[in-house]
Amino acid sequence: MQVDPKRMKEARDNQLLTAEQAAELAGVARGTIWRLETGKGGGWQRSIKALARVYGVDPRSLLASTPRERELV
Repeated sequence: MQVDPKRMKEARDNQLLTAEQAAELAGVARGTIWRLETGKGGGWQRSIKALARVYGVDPRSLLASTPRERELV
């Protein structure tokens, strides 16, 4: 799944969490958050759903929303 790196970072920042805290709460590796927030890779649906739960947002709100955005990720 292609996420929007900016949306991922904003969602975490809105919860005032460090990447380490978010990773621990979501049960994902710190590297997963780094990849998603820098656009260096896509994410597993399970990881995105877990992070969305921690951030209190709908998982779809973290995805790249247009074909052009998906190309940039």
